[in-house]
Amino acid sequence: MKPYQPEGIWEAVAMPQSNTKNYKQDTGEALYRRSIYTFWKRTAAPPTMEILDAPTREIFCLQRARTNTPLQALALMNDPQFVEATRNLAAKALAEQQGFDERLDLISLRLLTRKFDTAEREIVKETLDAALEHYTAKPEEARLAIATGESKAPETIPAPELAAWSLVASQLFNLDETVTR
Repeated sequence: MKPYQPEGIWEAVAMPQSNTKNYKQDTGEALYRRSIYTFWKRTAAPPTMEILDAPTREIFCLQRARTNTPLQALALMNDPQFVEATRNLAAKALAEQQGFDERLDLISLRLLTRKFDTAEREIVKETLDAALEHYTAKPEEARLAIATGESKAPETIPAPELAAWSLVASQLFNLDETVTR
C-alpha cells in the first residue's frame, strides 16, 4: 500500500532511471490497508514510520523503542492518515452513541482500552465545549477541519459537531498513554 505522503517524496533520492522515481498514492480500499503492507523504498522510508521510530529493514528488531517526541505529536495531529482516522472515529462515536459519556467511552475504549475517570471526563468536556463553540461560530473552519483525506465526512452529522469531536479524538489519540502503550 502507498499511503498519503508529501509531494515529491521520492524524486530527490531516486536514480534517474528508477521505475519508482514518482510516488503514486493508492486510492480506495488499498489506501486503508494495514501499515505492515506499506511499500518501503530502500532510500526513502515512509516519513511517518521514521518519525514513529519504525526500525530499519536492515536488522531484525525484537522490541521497538518507546518514545514520544514533539515531532511524533505533530505527525499524529497533522498527517492526513491520522486526521482522517480520528475524524472517522469521531463519526463512529456520533453515529452509534447518543450522550457525551457514551461517545467518550467509545473513543477511549478504542484508543486506550479503558474508560476515563471523572476528572479526565471534565477536561475532555471543557475541550469539546470550547471546540463546539469555536466551530459553531466559524462553520467554514469546521468544514475545512473535516475535509482531510480521501474518505468523505458523513453529511448526516453537522460539520461543527464532527469537527469538535474529531479534535477531541485527535487529542486522545495523541496522549502519551495511547502512543507508547
